[in-house]
Amino acid sequence: MFEGIEFLNKQWFWVLLVLPLAKLWYIFKHNRQTAELKISSLKGFKITNSWLPKVRHLLFVLRLLALTLLVMALARPQTVDVSTKTKTTRGIDIVMAIDVSASMLAKDLSPNRLEALKNVASEFIKGRPNDRIGLVEYAGESYTKTPITSDKAIVLRSLKSIRYNNIIEGGTAIGMGLATAVNRLKDSKAQSKVIVLLTDGENNAGFIDPITASSLAAEYGIKTYTIGLGTNGMALSPVGTLPNGSFQYGRIQVKIDEELLKEIAEATGGKYFRATNNKKLAEIYNEINKLEKTEIEEFKFYNYEEKYRPLVILAGMLLLLEILLRFSIFRSFV
Repeated sequence: MFEGIEFLNKQWFWVLLVLPLAKLWYIFKHNRQTAELKISSLKGFKITNSWLPKVRHLLFVLRLLALTLLVMALARPQTVDVSTKTKTTRGIDIVMAIDVSASMLAKDLSPNRLEALKNVASEFIKGRPNDRIGLVEYAGESYTKTPITSDKAIVLRSLKSIRYNNIIEGGTAIGMGLATAVNRLKDSKAQSKVIVLLTDGENNAGFIDPITASSLAAEYGIKTYTIGLGTNGMALSPVGTLPNGSFQYGRIQVKIDEELLKEIAEATGGKYFRATNNKKLAEIYNEINKLEKTEIEEFKFYNYEEKYRPLVILAGMLLLLEILLRFSIFRSFV
């Protein structure tokens, strides 16, 4: 009956402590008003079986019920319907520039660097429902995999489809990848623009210098977070192709130009990270997620509906019923 109902003035319920006292007072008063008459025989009296004296206490019960309902009405019962509306006050446009060179198939991360990245990046994308995200692939050259969009389903499908292929020129063109990402963001109207650039090697291809690309990013107010991916020391990496088309693996030294990645991050107001295993990679994306917060304004609308009126009406009806019974049926008995 009272599901979803809140009482605004709960202190009125203390008045209900009067009810037991009222009952005691009624019993005491009734006993004092009941007279005793002792006679030797009832033969001279006509005995009738009337139900009225037996139910005359109903009047007092009606009064107590009416008082209880009035106290509940004074406690001001009400229901509250809360509706919310959110508004993104500061959106972020993000481009993820992903190295897809053959070295990304190295197995120092499980199952390999590229698949580990795709798993972590997928969770990162899902955790940013209010931002626009785009994807850029690069190896010896670069191209836009997905323009910045708010449709996360499209971005996630594109991310899932990323894989190494020999169509893209071999090598690692960090400058090209960064420049392409800058080109996707330079005309963005978002208040915050971010590039997450990941590589597992050194800049050894392309015709755009990474420092020039980072200066371009800084000019357009684009912050760049750089991630060096790969273990320290030797890693099981592709070293050739077998006759059946599969890769031949061998242990080679991991070489990441950390100084270059740090310089790019510093020039654009970003930060450099080193991911040596799956856990560290996930932690890095979580940290970037915390650093780049989208401001969301939430509006709450409260609709209050007062519920005391039915209680007052019912209490009034009980009191009226008591008065009618007292001055009609029970008039001769109370």
